[in-house]
Amino acid sequence: MKRRGKVNFLTAVIVVLLAFYAVLQIPVVIKMIYPLYFKETIIKYALEYKLPPPLVAAVIKTESNFNVFAESGKSARGLMQITPSTGKWIAEKLQMDNYNDDMLFDPEVNIKFGCWYIRYLYSNYNGNMTLTFAAYNGGRGNVDKWLENEKLSKDGKNLDQIPFEETKNFVNRVNKNYKIYNKLYEWN
Repeated sequence: MKRRGKVNFLTAVIVVLLAFYAVLQIPVVIKMIYPLYFKETIIKYALEYKLPPPLVAAVIKTESNFNVFAESGKSARGLMQITPSTGKWIAEKLQMDNYNDDMLFDPEVNIKFGCWYIRYLYSNYNGNMTLTFAAYNGGRGNVDKWLENEKLSKDGKNLDQIPFEETKNFVNRVNKNYKIYNKLYEWN
C-alpha cells in the first residue's frame, strides 16, 4: 500500500510539472501558428499609412500566411495578395515609374502597396473597418452595390450582411487575427 501511495504521489507531481511546462510553452506554440515575418517592414509602412501594425500582420496572415510567393487563382500576388491591375493602379497613384507585376512578390513593395490600399479604402469608407476589409477582399464595386441594397444595408453606411461567403470569412478572420497579433507580439 505504501508503494502505491508513492506511485500516485509521483504521478501527480509529474502531471503537475508537465501541465506547468505546457502552460509555459503555449506562447511558443501560438507563435508557430501565428508567425511574424517582415516585422520591420510591416511597422515601417503601417506607421507611414497610419495603420496599426498588428492589423497589417493580420491581413498578411489571412491573405498568404506570410508566403512571399503566394498567388491566387485570380493572380493576386505576394504577402498581401495584390492583383496586377490593382498593383499597377497603386504604382500610378504612388508615381512609381519602374513598376512591373513581378514586384508584387517583393515584400517591401507588396507591404507598402497593401498598406497604401488599406488606408485608401479606410478613408473611402469613413473609417469603417468592416467595409474596408470587405472591399479589400470583395472589391469596392461590390461593397458599394451592397450598401445600396436595403436587404444588405439598412442605412446605406454599414453592412448588415455580406453576401459573399469568402468575403464574410475574410473580414472575420482579419478581425480574429488582429486581436491575436495585437496580444501576441510587441509592436514598439
